[in-house]
Amino acid sequence: MSRWQPDARGRMAQAALELYSERGYEQTTVAEIAGRAGLTERTFFRHYADKREVLFAGSGELEELFVRAVAEAPESAAPIDALGVGLDAVSELFEDRREFARKRQAVIMANAELLERELIKLASLSAALAGTLRRRGVVEPAASLAAEAALAVFKVGFERWVLVSEERGMSQVMRESLDELKAVTAGA
Repeated sequence: MSRWQPDARGRMAQAALELYSERGYEQTTVAEIAGRAGLTERTFFRHYADKREVLFAGSGELEELFVRAVAEAPESAAPIDALGVGLDAVSELFEDRREFARKRQAVIMANAELLERELIKLASLSAALAGTLRRRGVVEPAASLAAEAALAVFKVGFERWVLVSEERGMSQVMRESLDELKAVTAGA
């Protein structure tokens, strides 16, 4: 091993994504990821529970940011507008990560196990958002419906944003997707 280099976690995430893109998720081992990052398997397991978590390690940060932004939205905001504040906050998190997000999305979409994991993480996010809306005084089923609608906006907006042909910022794509949802539900 060479001398210590900073950002072991980031280097492993980059190495994993490169290997998953080149060889496929199932064909890539933890040893190969650690090796490409210039680290040991032991170091890998200090940072990640398994090779899936390299792709999902940021989901806790995403959920925390989204929930906090919705909770801190103006009290007068309608539930869908409070969720829009959350979408804006999440968009800022991703703005400088587009290329990584594109590659990550391609890897996830190519593997059923990873897609299932992504859906589980999104379900957790929906539950957290619904709970936040309930704490803001939104009753059921409106809280759960609004949270699921926001996740639909996030998923559709994200999929549009990672397209190679898309050049607009994530916040613009998310806002446009939210506006389209509002128009659909208003009967326009």
